[in-house]
Amino acid sequence: MHQGYPTETLARFLKARDWNVAKAHKMLVDCLEWRIQNKIDDMLAKPIIPSNLYRAVRDSQLLGLSGYSKEGLPIITIGAGLSTFDKASVHYYVQSHIQINEYRDRVILPAATKKYGQHISTCLKVLDMTGLKLSALNHLKLLTTMSTIDDLNYPEKTETYYIVNAPYIFSACWKVVKPLLQERTRKKIQVLQGCGRDELLKIMDYSSLPHFCRKEGSGSSKNTEDGSNCFSPDHAFHQQLYSYIKQQAELLDSISPIKQGSVHVGFPDPDPEDAKIARTIESEFHRLRNLNGLSNSVNGLKVDGN
Repeated sequence: MHQGYPTETLARFLKARDWNVAKAHKMLVDCLEWRIQNKIDDMLAKPIIPSNLYRAVRDSQLLGLSGYSKEGLPIITIGAGLSTFDKASVHYYVQSHIQINEYRDRVILPAATKKYGQHISTCLKVLDMTGLKLSALNHLKLLTTMSTIDDLNYPEKTETYYIVNAPYIFSACWKVVKPLLQERTRKKIQVLQGCGRDELLKIMDYSSLPHFCRKEGSGSSKNTEDGSNCFSPDHAFHQQLYSYIKQQAELLDSISPIKQGSVHVGFPDPDPEDAKIARTIESEFHRLRNLNGLSNSVNGLKVDGN
């Protein structure tokens, strides 16, 4: 877990529990037990096969790596608005999510540390809200599960969250969720105007700018003409990740042959505060849906034959 930096790793757990030693100790022990029970150390040797199923997961769970900040932090991109999570079972999406976490921690961050000559243990995340709709409520439970896994087992791995291309529906939800967040978390989240290009170029070069931040009003974060789509299964990051997982699987093949089927990971119970936030988002989505329905009803009315 610590990749040669045990003190810094312990500090992450302490920070996640506001420097309460007893709580941080329990969190770390629980995390280690979760890793053992679910064989997380072997997760990068369990490819999602066949490859067309992996491509289907990638096309519906939009994640990627667009490059690095000027300080050397990996830039993880998330297509929050256009992810559909409708091409595979929940377990495949959770497996994919954990594999990206593990690849980040075991391969990407150590390589960045070596390249930039300083310890790098966190990343930046850019969340594209293009296409966010009320139907996103359908995957709220899955998103809460993945968020809980991150909070409990990969604490303090994200330096800053940048929200871009935010439609009205996000702004409405953000207004009610923001007061519920811990101050430490709230400070990490920055909602940028439009595609956020000018602000993001202050901390990264253009070559690392996510494709959905390069052009105002691009309309879709899934399609680009220059091959820079970091969500695509054909992007260098995903090709390298999948090749790495297949290589690790081949190393273990003599011990245990590769099997098809998803890896079933135990889902931790959400933190009460996270559960409260999820309920608030659900309530706000229902409110917006009702308002939208009322608006559509009014639009269909005729008064005095007009």
